[in-house]
Amino acid sequence: MKIEVWSDYVCPFCYIGKRQLEIALQQTGYEQAVEIEYKSYLLDPNTPVDAAGSVYDDLQQKYNMSLEEVKNMGDNVAERAKSVGLDYNFADMKTANTVKAHRLAKWAEVEGKGKEFTELVLKAYFLEGQAIGNTDVLLALVEKTGLSTDGAKAIIEGKQFEEEVHQDIAIAQQLGVRGVPFFVIDNKYGIAGAQPQEVFEQTIEKAAQEAGLRKPLNMQGENGPTCTDDSCEI
Repeated sequence: MKIEVWSDYVCPFCYIGKRQLEIALQQTGYEQAVEIEYKSYLLDPNTPVDAAGSVYDDLQQKYNMSLEEVKNMGDNVAERAKSVGLDYNFADMKTANTVKAHRLAKWAEVEGKGKEFTELVLKAYFLEGQAIGNTDVLLALVEKTGLSTDGAKAIIEGKQFEEEVHQDIAIAQQLGVRGVPFFVIDNKYGIAGAQPQEVFEQTIEKAAQEAGLRKPLNMQGENGPTCTDDSCEI
C-alpha cells in the first residue's frame, strides 16, 4: 500500500501530521506494509532565497498581527505538537525558502535516504531553530544522513530535481489541494490536514483491507483486522 504526503518544511502541521501518520501505522500494525512517498509543496514560493529573519516578524507582517497575537498562535500550535511528542521552538524559528531542501530531498530519495533527510530537515527547523534555507545548514543535514556533501553541492548549484518539485506541485493543484499536509492513501482516500488521530487509523484500516493486506499475527484480533466506520471515507 502506498501513501503519498504533500508537505512543506516550514509548515508546522506537516510535522505534526507526519508523526500522526507514523503513530497510526504503528497502532494499526501496517508499518512494514506501507510505502510512504513525500511530495513537494511550497507554502510561499515568493520567500526570498536568502530569507533568515524571525518567523514571528514574518507572521506579524504577513497577517498584520501584533507580536502577542503571533506568539499566542505559536503557543497553540506548540501545544498540539506536544501531543505527538514534538517540542516546537517558535521563538528560534527562521523564515526560509524551502526549494533547495525539496530538491535535496528528491535526490536523497533516489539515494535511498529520503525519509531520513526529511525527518532531519523538519527537526532542524521546528525543534532546533536552524535556517534550513541556508546551504551550509542543508549540507550538514546531508552529512548526517551519510550522503555525499559534494553530491549535494552539485544538486544545489545545478538544476537537478527542479522539474520533479514542480511536478509535485502541479499534481497537488490538479487534486485541488489548498493546503498541507495532504495525504493520499493508496490512490483512493485523502486526508487534508493534521486530522484527529482516529481519522488516520480508520482510513488506513479501510484502505489496507481493500488492498488485501494482513497485519502481523500479534496485531490481529480473533477475526483479524476490521474497519467499519464510514467516516474514514474522506
